[in-house]
Amino acid sequence: MAIKDRKELFVWMLSNVTQGAEKSAKFYQEVSQVADDPHIKEALTARAFIADKTLGTLKECFKLIGAQPMKPNEKIQDVFIEDFRRELSEIQSPEAKRLFILAKISHFVHARIGEYVALVAAADMTGNYGVGVLLESALADKLALAERTRRLIKNLVIEKVAERRAA
Repeated sequence: MAIKDRKELFVWMLSNVTQGAEKSAKFYQEVSQVADDPHIKEALTARAFIADKTLGTLKECFKLIGAQPMKPNEKIQDVFIEDFRRELSEIQSPEAKRLFILAKISHFVHARIGEYVALVAAADMTGNYGVGVLLESALADKLALAERTRRLIKNLVIEKVAERRAA
């Protein structure tokens, strides 16, 4: 697909992020079903909710710019999810599964953060300042999710170290 100008690039990027939000909601729901730790399960369910909220924000962005989504590039997300499923199925230890799920979620969220940072810049570059505000709010949600995941990983490690010391 040939992209002719910065507005088309912006719409294409917004389309990719929108597709990512749709897949994120499904991904978080799927992962929450296999998570055995109630805290991780709850966090993943909350993330699915936020991904749905983000999807609504992104649809509003399309309304504000008067454009329809383009066909996004789904390959990267599909590969990530397929690899996640395959790798998770090979892990037998519940503790290792918890850490793996959190590590992959962290990876996934940070990739999304990069997309949103670029998209906010593209919104400003194309003069879509109201859309930039909406995208900044979605970015703030991603940053909060990244921080929350970091804390979950830290708490998991602290619990394990405390168990070893107590033994």
